[in-house]
Amino acid sequence: MLYRHLSRAFAVAACLAAASMVLAAPQAQNPDNEPNLTEEQKIDFLLHAKVVASRQIGVGETALWRLTLRHGTLTHDAAFQSIESVWESPVYHEIQFRVSYHFDIAAWELARLLGLDDMVPVTVERKWGGKRGSLSWWLPYWKMDFDRIKEKLQPPDIEAWNRQMYRVRVFGELLFDAGRNLDTVLITKDWKIWRLDFAPAFGPLRDLRHPKDLVQCDRQLLEKLRQLSYDMVLEKTKPHLTEGEVKALMTQRDKIVAYFEKLIAEKGEPAVLY
Repeated sequence: MLYRHLSRAFAVAACLAAASMVLAAPQAQNPDNEPNLTEEQKIDFLLHAKVVASRQIGVGETALWRLTLRHGTLTHDAAFQSIESVWESPVYHEIQFRVSYHFDIAAWELARLLGLDDMVPVTVERKWGGKRGSLSWWLPYWKMDFDRIKEKLQPPDIEAWNRQMYRVRVFGELLFDAGRNLDTVLITKDWKIWRLDFAPAFGPLRDLRHPKDLVQCDRQLLEKLRQLSYDMVLEKTKPHLTEGEVKALMTQRDKIVAYFEKLIAEKGEPAVLY
């Protein structure tokens, strides 16, 4: 799903970010009208509901579509993206950088494996308008993190906010997410964080991109990272990730776990895990 240095790969991420501002702010659905559905019900709705309206956001291959779906008495919006491109990495010029709608779906499946599906919207693959793409549940929102910082708003519970952001950062590092920025984070009225836009993720993995962001970690998330296996990830993310992309992700997982284990050894578990 896509609501949103110098190389074309990161230019794509910038285009997605610009589109995310258009999608998220002025036209979002009323959170008070959000239907109380289970994850499986949302999946079923996204896969089978009829598209009754559509509106294109942006142009060219980075164009996004806001679709209105209807099934029975339920009407809800979703975001559709069909991008599938290959660019040159800005850092490792011998590596091609894939930008794909498949990564939105893979990110959601991975979030489910790690217990982070309360942070990433339900996303499925569906064909619409003659193209296959990712279709993501439209989220109620209050602010983007971009807006929060611009308006100098502070969360009422700083500790709870920081713990959510630590999860966001660990997940971003795991996916080597080139598109992570302030307008890929949505905030609801109760200060819950949602993370969006993973088409530029699963990039050329070489090392931790932002190790200074890895300050603390949810202990359950760290344990799930330790338990993650190649076969588990491959099974859940096929056909959206290649075997090579899964192997690269597992290498990144090893680096993240080793980083936190070193941090625990230096500072003690209470200072690192919560």
